[in-house]
Amino acid sequence: MRGNDLPKLEDVARLAGVSTATVSRCLNSPGQVVSKTREKVLNAVNELGYLPNSNARALAANRSNIIGAIIPTMENSIFASGLQAFQEVLNGAGFDLLVASSSYDQGTEEKQIRSLVSRGAEGLFLIGTDRSSAIYDFLNERNVPFVVSWSHHSSGKRREAGHFVGFDNSAAMQEMTEKVISFGHRRVALISGILKNNNRSVERVAGYTKAVEDANLPVHVYESPFDFDAATEVFKSIMKDVDPPTAVVCNNDVLAAASVLAAKALGLRVPEDISITGFDDIQLASVVEPHLTTVRVPHRRMGADAAKSLIRQISNDAGFENIKLETRIVERASLAQPRAHVIKI
Repeated sequence: MRGNDLPKLEDVARLAGVSTATVSRCLNSPGQVVSKTREKVLNAVNELGYLPNSNARALAANRSNIIGAIIPTMENSIFASGLQAFQEVLNGAGFDLLVASSSYDQGTEEKQIRSLVSRGAEGLFLIGTDRSSAIYDFLNERNVPFVVSWSHHSSGKRREAGHFVGFDNSAAMQEMTEKVISFGHRRVALISGILKNNNRSVERVAGYTKAVEDANLPVHVYESPFDFDAATEVFKSIMKDVDPPTAVVCNNDVLAAASVLAAKALGLRVPEDISITGFDDIQLASVVEPHLTTVRVPHRRMGADAAKSLIRQISNDAGFENIKLETRIVERASLAQPRAHVIKI
């Protein structure tokens, strides 16, 4: 059907035998229309296949009902459940969600932010704090509400911090590393995700570093892209060291699962020969064998609370919000006391 042939509001009114004002009221405020009339209008809408012009309504009301979200990657499930909960809350409030992926590139994210705002996004959901002051100026000058998630900072200027709904990455990794050390490990290595433009990884490295330094242990940090093949090679290179670690903590579950598979490929038993821990507690953590000891992040609550915070901002019903969520360690089978002697590859 060509654009000019699409059913119009007038066509619905004619078929239903009512005025166009009644059709509009039925679609926008159905509770104000008696049930018999509403039924006639909806039958006409279904018969004709009429779709309300939401763009026209949005322009008239100076509203788009669109929220933008920019996540670092869609290649693994780290952000999936949080984004799902975010969308569910938005849908319940009548908002639509547009999602983009920055590939951990600051320039790409800033272009996406500008594009989403130009398309009428009423608010933005952002991950982490690594972006320029210029983009914060851009958002604040245009009074575009935004919420920063997956991170939490108790201080900072309002214009740069935005509204936080997240958790303390450094404290969570410090607690995990201290847990590993409490099992008796004295050679503990960290496999981190890419550090550039990723304040979450930087903060987790800081938490690991504090824990091992407080225990007077050496710091061993290795960087890897967030994929199985790269993490596998990093793990294998670690285990070829002259004095290999007895435990490897990873700053997400993808890197940890890859490390478990790499250990098995090297003939190592987990956790008898090498302990491995993760971070996030995504579904993968309880699928890989042995199941991963990991940090549980409240992904769904974080996404839902971020959506509620953003809706409050858009409705001018919120002052500055800084919501800190708690993480916790989930102990499973991948962590144990170290062997009496070191396994060398």
